[in-house]
Amino acid sequence: MTRKRRLVASAWAFCFGLTLPAFAADPALAAPAADLRKLITDYEGFARDQDPIRAAQRGDAAAAVRWPDDTPAAVDARKRALQEFGRRIKRLATAKLAAKDALERDVLADRVSVALEGLAFDEERMPFISGEGFFVNPDYAAAFTSLGDEAAAERWLKRIEALPAYYDVQIANMRRGIETKFTQPKLVVESALRTVRAQADLSLDESPLLKPLSDLPATMPAAARQRLMTRGRELVRTKVKPAQTRLVRFLERDYLPAARPNLGARSLPDGERYYAYVVKRHTTTALSPDEIHAIGLKEVARVRKEMDVVIAETGFKGGFAAFLSFLRNDRQFFPRDADDLMQKTSEIANRVNGELPRWFGKLPRLTYAVVFIPEALENASAGYWPGNPRDGVAGQVLLRRQDAARRTLYDLPAWLLHEGAPGHHTQIALAEELDGLPAYRRNDDVTAFVEGWALYAEHLGVEMGLYRTPYERFGQLSMEMWRACRLVIDTGLHWMGWTREQAVACLRDNSALAPAQIEFEVDRYIGWPGQALAYKIGDAEIRALRAKAATRLGKCFDIRAFHDAVLAAGALPLSLLRTRLEAWGLSKSRVGCAEPPVQ
Repeated sequence: MTRKRRLVASAWAFCFGLTLPAFAADPALAAPAADLRKLITDYEGFARDQDPIRAAQRGDAAAAVRWPDDTPAAVDARKRALQEFGRRIKRLATAKLAAKDALERDVLADRVSVALEGLAFDEERMPFISGEGFFVNPDYAAAFTSLGDEAAAERWLKRIEALPAYYDVQIANMRRGIETKFTQPKLVVESALRTVRAQADLSLDESPLLKPLSDLPATMPAAARQRLMTRGRELVRTKVKPAQTRLVRFLERDYLPAARPNLGARSLPDGERYYAYVVKRHTTTALSPDEIHAIGLKEVARVRKEMDVVIAETGFKGGFAAFLSFLRNDRQFFPRDADDLMQKTSEIANRVNGELPRWFGKLPRLTYAVVFIPEALENASAGYWPGNPRDGVAGQVLLRRQDAARRTLYDLPAWLLHEGAPGHHTQIALAEELDGLPAYRRNDDVTAFVEGWALYAEHLGVEMGLYRTPYERFGQLSMEMWRACRLVIDTGLHWMGWTREQAVACLRDNSALAPAQIEFEVDRYIGWPGQALAYKIGDAEIRALRAKAATRLGKCFDIRAFHDAVLAAGALPLSLLRTRLEAWGLSKSRVGCAEPPVQ
C-alpha cells in the first residue's frame, strides 16, 4: 500500500505547490473562470492549513512548526469553511466553463461534499488503524524533512516541542470515542500498542525525530550543528519520550478495556450509515455493500479459474490446497535473508524500468529507490512513500527487514509493479509534475484511482512480459485474488457480521499469501473499514474503460496514449475518470490514427 499513504496522517493529505491551472482565455468564460480560480486559491490555503505536515514538505515555513489540529474547535471551523466552499461551488454549478475548468470544479465539488458528509461521524474519535495512525505522523514527517539552514532546524525543534500537545489532543478525542462507544476492536488496539511501545522503547540515539538534525549540511558551522542536535536530544528526552509513555499507558489502561466487542463497523453507533459512507468515500461509487459483495464473489470465481490453468502449466500433481502448501513451504520461494530480498527486489525494478517506455508516452522525471522501512515503523505496512521533487527526495518503495524470513518471492514482481513502477510511483510522481493541475490535486489520494491504477499495473505486467515463470504468474493471480477477496472480506466483516476466521479463510483457501501476511491484512481491514474495497473496484473500472476505448478506436487504439490519458489529469473519482476517458475516445479531431487530444 499509498500515501503510498497507509499512514493515517489526516483527512487532509494533499499536495501543495505554487502553480494554478491555466484557465480559458475565451472572454465569454472569463468571469466564471476567474471565480473558479479564486475558489481554488482559497481552497488550497484552507487545505494547507488543515495538513501542515504535507504543507511543510512543500515549502510552507509557517506550517513547519505545527501538527494537524483535530480539536473540536478546529473541526467546527473546518466544517464552516467547507460549507462555505460548498455554497461557492453551487453558484458555479451551471456556469459555462471550458472542459478543464469544469473538471476542476467537479473534482472540488466531489471532495467538499464527501468531506462534509464525513464530518457528521466525528472520525477524530478513532485516529488509528492496525499499527498505524497519528503516532506515526512524526516519524513520517522526520523521514521527509530536510533542514537546509539554522532557521529550518529551529522550526523542526519547535515542531518536536509541540508533539506532547498533539498527542494530548488525540488522547482527548479517543476518550470521547470511549464515552460514545466509537472505538476500535481489541486486536486493532493491540496492534497499535505494539507500534507505540516500540517507539517509546527506542533509545534516544535511535529516535527518528533526530535524523533531520543529524543530516544538517556540512556548510553549517559545527558549533551550530552541535547546539541544534543537543537541543533536539533534550526535547526528545524531556518532552517526546514522556508523551509516548503516556500514550502507551492510556492505550493499555483506558482504551484497550473499552475496545468494542464486535469487529464490524456496522456495530458502531450509527454504524450502518457510517459503513455505507466509507464505502462511498473509498470507492467513489454509489455501489451498495451488498452489490460489492456480489462483485467480489464473482471475481473470486473468475480468478480461481485462471489460477487452475496456471497450476496445470507448472506440471504440479495435486489439488489446489496442495499447490498452495507447496508454495508456502518450499524454501525456493523465500529469500535467504534481508539482503537477498533487497537484491531480488532491486533486480525486478531494473527490468521493469527497461520496459516502461514501450507502454507509456510520458514517464516521471523523479526516480524511486527500494529501501528498508525505518525500524520505528516496522509494524506499519510496507509500501510506497512519495518523493519530493522540490527538495530532491526520491520516491521510496519500502521493504521490511523482518519480512525476509517469511516474504514469498513468487508474488514479489507483482507487488513491486504495484508499489513502484508502473504503479504508485509512476502515477504519483507524474501527478506531482503536472503543472496545469491545481496544487492540492498533485498528490491527491483518491483511493479508488490510486489503488485501482496500482492493481491495474500488476496485471499490465503480464502484457509487459515481466512474469518469467508460471509461479510468478500465479503470484500475480494470487495478488489479484487477494484484492477480489477484499471485496468479500470487507463487506463480510463490516456489513454481514463475519468472524475473523471467516475473513482469513477467504484468503487462506484462495490465495498463496503467507499465513502471517493474511492475518496482518485481515486485521488491517478490520481497523480500516471500506479502504480495502477501492483496489478492485478501481482496477475493474480502468480495465473496462480500456476495453471500451480499444473497441471504439479499433486499429487507432494506442496503449501508450491510453495510459497517458488515464494519468494526465491526476487522481480522479471514478465517475469523472469515466467521463473524461469517454470524451477522449470519442474525439473526432484525429487525422488517421493520430492521438486524440487530452482534455
